[in-house]
Amino acid sequence: MRRANAQRQLDRRAEILEAAERCFVRSGFHQTSMHEICAEAGMSPGNLYRYFASKEAIIEGIAERDRAEVLSQLAAANFTDDFFGTFAALARHHVVERTADDVGLCAEIMTESRRNSAVARVFQGFDAEVKSRLVSVLREAAARGDIAKDIDFETVVTMLMIIVDGVWWRRAVDPNFDAEAVLPLFLSITKDMLLARTGGKQGSAR
Repeated sequence: MRRANAQRQLDRRAEILEAAERCFVRSGFHQTSMHEICAEAGMSPGNLYRYFASKEAIIEGIAERDRAEVLSQLAAANFTDDFFGTFAALARHHVVERTADDVGLCAEIMTESRRNSAVARVFQGFDAEVKSRLVSVLREAAARGDIAKDIDFETVVTMLMIIVDGVWWRRAVDPNFDAEAVLPLFLSITKDMLLARTGGKQGSAR
């Protein structure tokens, strides 16, 4: 019975996070009220506050969920057999295939992090953990000889994250932007950064 109750609580938390996402995308983080989130989730304020004490706590919950998803994807990805092919598949998922709501929410969080220190801490913590894992992926690839060994791993990962952030921002603000069209250039730039020094085994980036 305890396990069933725990699962119901997890399911309810997930429903609240999904409802809050829809509200943030529709109205913006700053304009969304906890009352609006309650209505979207179909629950009373008293019940919602049992799970999340504030909008910032909800953003933290969203970040924790998304961080776990990204780290799980990286852990499951088989970079050993075809580093660039695996990288390209992950890039397509995050640059092209993520939904408009995902992109809109990210834009809202980035914007709110400039004026809300609690949201900024969540956003920065998410970035730091993902960056650390990506640096580890590149170091492992360099040790295998898939990419150059003498690149500045942290700087390259920072640049990759900047490009992805820029693509997501463009998707959020420009309805005519075609992420599919820029993906080959992104992969080409990535390959140049990773092989430009000493070279490495050539894999397929497509």
